[in-house]
Amino acid sequence: MLAFICNRPVRQTRRLLAVAALALTCLSGLAPAGFAETMQRGQADSRTLVGHVYNRQEAPVAKAIVYLKNTKTLAIKTYITDTDGSYRFPALSTNVDYEVYAESQGARSDTKTLSGFDSRRQANITLKLK
Repeated sequence: MLAFICNRPVRQTRRLLAVAALALTCLSGLAPAGFAETMQRGQADSRTLVGHVYNRQEAPVAKAIVYLKNTKTLAIKTYITDTDGSYRFPALSTNVDYEVYAESQGARSDTKTLSGFDSRRQANITLKLK
């Protein structure tokens, strides 16, 4: 680019630099708005799955393993339940179906689905071990 500028008359070089400076000024003014919009869209495009795992006697199960499968990528996330049997999967995509189930000491729950058509920002799915 330097060779491009050096081979031009001074007047054309100044004009080119002025146009470049104006373009950068315009772009820098738009960048924060675009960044904020992207961040808001990122938050709007995510959801959270919460729930509890219970045994046959309806008691909460601590340290059960909850499996969450993204049906689009087949990626699996896990969560070990808290002492009250609760689990949480934040920042999930809104346009993907997820399958969730729990296991503990050889017992397993039915697999439940969180649909991509479910518009709730926070879905609650209870899992019962059999």
